[in-house]
Amino acid sequence: MPRTPMIKFGIVGLGRGSAYFSLNHVEGAKVEAICDIDKKLLEECGKAHGIPERYTSYEEMLDSDIDAVVVATPISLHAQQSIKALDAGMHVLSEVPAVAKIEECRALAEAVERNGKKYMMAENYCYMKEVVLLKELVAAGKFGELYFGEGEYIHDCKEMFRYPDGTLTWRGLWAQESNGNVYPTHSLGPLYQMFGERVVSVVCLGSGVHTIPGTKLEDSTLTLCKTESGKLLKLRFDIVSNRPHNTCYYSLQGTKGCYEAPRGLGDDHKVWFADDHKRYEWRPLRDYEERFLPEEWRHPPEEAMKAGHWGSDFFVMRDFIQCVLQDRKPPIDVYDALNMTAPGLASQESIAKGGALVEIPDFK
Repeated sequence: MPRTPMIKFGIVGLGRGSAYFSLNHVEGAKVEAICDIDKKLLEECGKAHGIPERYTSYEEMLDSDIDAVVVATPISLHAQQSIKALDAGMHVLSEVPAVAKIEECRALAEAVERNGKKYMMAENYCYMKEVVLLKELVAAGKFGELYFGEGEYIHDCKEMFRYPDGTLTWRGLWAQESNGNVYPTHSLGPLYQMFGERVVSVVCLGSGVHTIPGTKLEDSTLTLCKTESGKLLKLRFDIVSNRPHNTCYYSLQGTKGCYEAPRGLGDDHKVWFADDHKRYEWRPLRDYEERFLPEEWRHPPEEAMKAGHWGSDFFVMRDFIQCVLQDRKPPIDVYDALNMTAPGLASQESIAKGGALVEIPDFK
């Protein structure tokens, strides 16, 4: 059998980026270079994974013999580092969100267009088992026409706001300087794929600052999103409230069915479909796995279960590798990435204007 071509990867940002050493367990990929400004972390990761090519300069790594870059640095760097890699002739797998400013949206899209390289945003929540199953049920028409959806990202991240010496991390600075839904893609990404249309306008309001006085980021924000055809999505974002987390809550309402994710202790993923249930009674989502869940999730490879986020990280990496090797459109290309990211940027403008409606341009 012919050997699979090998994509040589460089990783920039070894905090979150450390999860991408799993690329070495995906056919067609090998991590050849790593980059971080933290020299101690750089050396530790290099030794642990046998990677001699170690850089503190991103530009120097881009000059090395690699084919693709994983951008896993703080959010404010995602766009500029992705653009630099694309302009250097490399494919890009970027962590979420794609950009940090609305003006970066068009610049990123243009970099992909002029270079012809593959760009994919690594929104792993779109690859989680339940989300994959729901997308199959939507495609099969079980929900009828979707017209309302909810996504929530509730995750107490306060311990990530400061270093041990008390100084602010990039996340801490982020909370001090930003407001609105500043991290929208985990909540919006799966909904965007299920509804199959982009958000064209948002309004955003917040609860006020209660848990960490002095920060700009309000404890909980709600963003209401209108889609191209007038459907409604509701996003809740909260990374500071004192409570158990619920990072994967979604609900769907269609003309023939509905879904709700678990809320907490003892709850379960549940659906109701008019075609299957004459009475209004919930049924466990898992009852539909045998008929609708793809084989790769019913019997996932061992490598997938070793990767992060319940196996979803593996499928993100595999799909990116396949789209490069087979010259296919990435499952979450630059336009999808911007459609998942821009509503969060618009929410920041809306909340600053007291909940005013903000329209979102089409970047395609």
